[in-house]
Amino acid sequence: MEHRSQAESALGGAAYGMLFVLGVVMGVVGGFTHPVLLWRAEPVPVSAIGWVLALLGVCLGAGKLMRARLGAFVTALGWLLVTMPFTLKMGGGDLVIAEGAPGYVYLYGGLAAVVAAYLLSPTSRGGSWLLHGYPQKNSM
Repeated sequence: MEHRSQAESALGGAAYGMLFVLGVVMGVVGGFTHPVLLWRAEPVPVSAIGWVLALLGVCLGAGKLMRARLGAFVTALGWLLVTMPFTLKMGGGDLVIAEGAPGYVYLYGGLAAVVAAYLLSPTSRGGSWLLHGYPQKNSM
C-alpha cells in the first residue's frame, strides 16, 4: 500500500474537488445552452452534440490525467447532480432541459458519454500525474 503525505492527500483532494466543480459548471452552462440554434433551419441539434462531445472529452481527460477512473467519475457526478434536476418541471411548468431533439441528445448522449469516459479511463495503478509526474521513458 502506498503511503502519502498530508500535502499529497490534500493536493489530490483539491484536484478531485476542482474536477467536481468543473462538472457542475459544465452541467449548468450546457443545460442552458444546449438548445441554441446556430442557424435558422437547423434540423440537427448541433449545440447539444457539441456539449456531449465536450463532456466526453473533459471526463475522459480527467480520468487519464488523474490516472484513475475516479477522475472521470467525479467530473461526471458534478454534471449529473446539476443535469438531473434540470429535467424536472417546476411549479409554473418551467423546464430547463425540455422534450425534443436537443434535450434528448444532450441528456441521453451525455449519459452515454460519461459511461464511455468512465470505461475508457485507466484503472488506478500508478498514481496521479499531479502527485508523481509522468514516468521516465527508458531509452534503450
